[in-house]
Amino acid sequence: MSTPLDSPSLEGTTLTEERLASTDDGDHERFAHYVQKDKIVESAVTGKPVRALCGKKWVPGRDPSKFPVCPECQEIYSGLKPGKPNGPDGDS
Repeated sequence: MSTPLDSPSLEGTTLTEERLASTDDGDHERFAHYVQKDKIVESAVTGKPVRALCGKKWVPGRDPSKFPVCPECQEIYSGLKPGKPNGPDGDS
């Protein structure tokens, strides 16, 4: 059985371990998402998360006009029947 010190000398060296932890669902943070307007208002009042058409769940807190529309939300929205809420902020 070998001990950790049997490896080459590490004197004067600092070892670090880099761990990347995902805090989101990938590229979702780069886009504005389609959500029902009443759900955004409710979230603003209660802090309750909303769910976008693409499935992303989060508490809105940024200006959606500063981001491109999520392609998955756009595709789903395009397939919806008229009369459903539209737009990144749910405006009709």
